[in-house]
Amino acid sequence: MTDSKPLWQWDAQEIARATRAGKLSAVEATEAAIARMEEVNPALNAVVETLADEARAEAAALDKSDAPKGPLHGVPVTIKINVDQKGHATSNGVPAFKDIIAPEDAPVVRNLKRAGAIVIGRTNTPEFSFRADTDNPLYGRTHNPWGQHLSAGGSSGGAGAAVMAGIGALAHGNDIGGSLRFPASANGAVTVKPGLGRVPAYNPSQKAERGLLAQSMSVQGLIVRKAADLHLSMPSLIAADARDPFHVPLPWRGEAIEGPIRVAFTRDDFGFGLHPDVATALDKAASALSNAGYAVEEVEPPLAYEAGKNGYRALMGEVEALMGEDIRAHGSDDLKAIFEDYYAEYPPFKGTEQLAMLAKRTHYAREWSLFLEDYPLVLTPFMFAPFFTAGRDTEGREGVRDVLGKGLWSFVMNFTGLPAGNIPTHIAELPQGPQPIGVQIAGRRWREDLIVDAMAAIEDEITPVCMRLWGGREVASKRDADGPHLL
Repeated sequence: MTDSKPLWQWDAQEIARATRAGKLSAVEATEAAIARMEEVNPALNAVVETLADEARAEAAALDKSDAPKGPLHGVPVTIKINVDQKGHATSNGVPAFKDIIAPEDAPVVRNLKRAGAIVIGRTNTPEFSFRADTDNPLYGRTHNPWGQHLSAGGSSGGAGAAVMAGIGALAHGNDIGGSLRFPASANGAVTVKPGLGRVPAYNPSQKAERGLLAQSMSVQGLIVRKAADLHLSMPSLIAADARDPFHVPLPWRGEAIEGPIRVAFTRDDFGFGLHPDVATALDKAASALSNAGYAVEEVEPPLAYEAGKNGYRALMGEVEALMGEDIRAHGSDDLKAIFEDYYAEYPPFKGTEQLAMLAKRTHYAREWSLFLEDYPLVLTPFMFAPFFTAGRDTEGREGVRDVLGKGLWSFVMNFTGLPAGNIPTHIAELPQGPQPIGVQIAGRRWREDLIVDAMAAIEDEITPVCMRLWGGREVASKRDADGPHLL
């Protein structure tokens, strides 16, 4: 029962249900999240700008208002520092940008506030939000709540660490190559990377439009502890905003699919080798989906390695052309060295070659769309090995290959613009300490709801790993016909 656990452990559904029913005030929910932030954030450095006073005032005003209560009434949320929030710096982890003050809220912030969410703080990101590990010269490193034996992931590492530590029930993040799914995997959280056009995006403080490939690959989303919180919150996040002229105004829920939903299951490791604990996480996910009535079949999706590799090379081509000067001028020595290794591992396409690859992107997307006609969902590894240690990408080309290469399944979904979720299904008991292992579930275009349904079905059998992280006893599988499966 909710009332038997601390308020900071309540999920977004529990908070919203209680506040909307008048059983809990927005102030109470906000104060609990702020108290938790003040208790654990000094050791984590997940939230780099506290908005405690602002949040208290907004919560008090919400409690006094006679207006209809929104679906996220009184739910504490954090915002990543690379997205505009009026009156606050959009620093993107770069010291030279620390005084860029947002004139207005970005659409994602506006939509969360309109739904009744209370922003309690802004979370950390690596420089330029372009690493799978979160550290920068402006605010320093974010630590993983599971311990310092593993990275908090990136670029939404502050968001992932915050929500799993109980600093708010929802954490905003974004994803151009895996920046929602890397930190979800690292911290044991749940997320869905929306597909292209799903969530309106725009930063009022921006000086120029993003590159076309960035517009096609980067999306806004949320990191949570339980899949059902995505069903609660994402309908508010996808509300239209005219500042994004390419937003797709579709409802959250699509048409029901008749019969068992077919799931393509792949263990393809692209030659990197699949760690036994990752194989276990995949098998647990496949078993849970089968038990829930999904038709899980081992089958290889089309052109995955090619699309992922070429997609990241194309992204590097655009980054080098449009951001290279800023990175060289304002990036740290570490970041500049990392980018040299990025370019070595994923040689940027240039000129006509880049234009040809941007055109070929449609070919990859079409082949995947045709495949998804037969298999509406695809279960894949996320990382081929347990999550890496902090700073691994600073250890030369081999370190970058360990960080980005082993996450190649992530890039496939960004380049094709498909939605993809991440959910932990196993805890690896490693010599350096325990860590959650996440798997990826991708799906049809604009069918994030199918992905979230599948992740919720997995949670019906596999207890969310936050129970272990918070010191709760290990909980047996809810399906115990063949004995308990401990997390």
